[in-house]
Amino acid sequence: MMKIGVILPSVDVQRTEHLDLRAAARSAEEAGLDSVWMGDHLAIGAATLEATIGLATAAAVTERVAIGVSVFVPAIRPLAWAAKQIASLQYVSGERLILGVGSGGGEEQWRAAEVPFAERGRRTDRALRALPDLLAGKPVDLGADGPAVQLAPAVARPRFWVGNDSAVARRRAAQLGDGWFPSLVPVEDVATGRDQLEELADQYARPVPTIAIGGVSAGGADDAAVRGLAAGIAGGYGMPYDRALSLPLTGTAEQTADRLGRYAEAGASHAVLGVGGTEWRAQVDHLAAVRALL
Repeated sequence: MMKIGVILPSVDVQRTEHLDLRAAARSAEEAGLDSVWMGDHLAIGAATLEATIGLATAAAVTERVAIGVSVFVPAIRPLAWAAKQIASLQYVSGERLILGVGSGGGEEQWRAAEVPFAERGRRTDRALRALPDLLAGKPVDLGADGPAVQLAPAVARPRFWVGNDSAVARRRAAQLGDGWFPSLVPVEDVATGRDQLEELADQYARPVPTIAIGGVSAGGADDAAVRGLAAGIAGGYGMPYDRALSLPLTGTAEQTADRLGRYAEAGASHAVLGVGGTEWRAQVDHLAAVRALL
């Protein structure tokens, strides 16, 4: 059965809908969803919470759901500090963390963090290679003057799901990760990516990564709302409007379950869904109904 997670409400939605982050996390767990998620943003021109603090809050009031970052950007931080944040969240959540990993976020954020944007790829590969030992509490030579870095407490390595729909992301997922985590992609791209992952996994002599998809839920939205949502996706992700219009999961629970079922047939085992528009609680109930059908 495909697992379903939900992106926790943004600061603006929390304010508009008078929805406390703790209450939102509890609602998702009580509804039967499998995971709750937050993005990792520094300076995007909108109100955002620091992801590990927000997710630690969610972990403190839940017991079962996985806690996920969609997606964490380790390369924008000093590597030992990124490992300390990840280890702390894994520890306080009772080892429920799923770590989506990416290297994006826009050049402005990298400038704000005082990290060269051009180094993001190299720094991401370095992070994926070094994090397992850092999290395990092993001494790691980070290349700076002085002794190796050794962090405590040691924690179990969380699952690493590499974000983005690109050849580089699939290579990272197969070589260094546990999952491939593309967002806002059609079913056909997932099926093609699965075939490539199988080839890469064989090349690196590793298990075939899990496939999780990111998407947007807009159950029950009218045509005008869906068009507005598609326009936002097209503008934000630089994709043609017609493609963006095909991506939101709209309609009844049965229709959404049918569409997610096609993703499952293409190889996806987890869907992480943001909520289009407002009425976050209603969308959680809608996704719970979808999950029951799946």
